[in-house]
Amino acid sequence: MHDDASPFFIAPHRFDAADDGTGPLLDRRHELVPEGGERVLGRHRLHVAGHLLGPSQAWLRWTLPAPVALTVTDRRMAYVGTGSQLALVGARRRGLRRPALVSGQLRWQWPSRLESVPATEDGDARLLVVCDALRTIQQPALALIGPSAQVNELTQQVRRAVASFRLTRPELVDLSPPERDALSRLTLVAPHPGQARVVLPGSLPVEFHSRDDYYRPRHADHLSYDAASGQQ
Repeated sequence: MHDDASPFFIAPHRFDAADDGTGPLLDRRHELVPEGGERVLGRHRLHVAGHLLGPSQAWLRWTLPAPVALTVTDRRMAYVGTGSQLALVGARRRGLRRPALVSGQLRWQWPSRLESVPATEDGDARLLVVCDALRTIQQPALALIGPSAQVNELTQQVRRAVASFRLTRPELVDLSPPERDALSRLTLVAPHPGQARVVLPGSLPVEFHSRDDYYRPRHADHLSYDAASGQQ
């Protein structure tokens, strides 16, 4: 994926389009192939889903029915699942093609904040990696879902990786002195217990793949929790 290519969460199968080269490069075992100098920080196995967040509501737009292998590096996160059908929320099943491989990635110049939603009796904890978008107040978010201990570890990896990435790449992200100070604190200071939101200064806004991704009819499921506060 090119450094200046925006991620698209509404239809993640576009990551694997054969003609645009935007998907993560995988080896024969379907593991991420690091770029030159890229460092792997952690590997996880969990569930992923795509959300679209509004000022007062959130919509689940797609989900993968099986866990994926998630790799966190100093430049991005990338996920890959084998033998899974992409589940578009509200879509009709008849005639859908069953891909053998679903993958996607998110580079660290894009996330604007992290939202932590604690586990409940009915579900695992989740981390929403939220991005700002051009020409809309709605925000695409990638949800990473798993046991609390795993999600907490992943949250620490992501916040530090994003902060370090932006501090060391002024050619990609133009930071003000206050933004640099805030990112420096994220690399050194652990969040307060129960902190639900981590703001990531210096983010770049993403752009959806097409006009339809902004204005398509609402067929997706409405989420029962408030992503901003973590309340059910």
